[in-house]
Amino acid sequence: MADINKFGQIAPFNPITPVTPIGGAAPQRFPINDAPLDKSFASVLKQAVDEVNTKQQQSEQALADVATGQVKDLHQAAIAIGKAENSMKLMLEVRNKAISAYKEILRTQI
Repeated sequence: MADINKFGQIAPFNPITPVTPIGGAAPQRFPINDAPLDKSFASVLKQAVDEVNTKQQQSEQALADVATGQVKDLHQAAIAIGKAENSMKLMLEVRNKAISAYKEILRTQI
């Protein structure tokens, strides 16, 4: 709670000190993406769709292997199917956001 001085004014707060890591550990640094910045939106989108397509193909292959009994590791097949499902859901959400943004732009009056 802030202190109130004799004039009824709120006294200034003490400055907030930054949080320091426990044990003196250095803060974690995340690597910067080394991808070139000159990529167009279309090329980035195409790359993302290609990755989703690859995961879908891997999922279909894993499902076919399970159905024919050729699967060696059922756990890995389930993981491949889950990854494909999640990547497809993400792509659909990105598509839905892009469509809603486009519709919003169309509604903008000039």
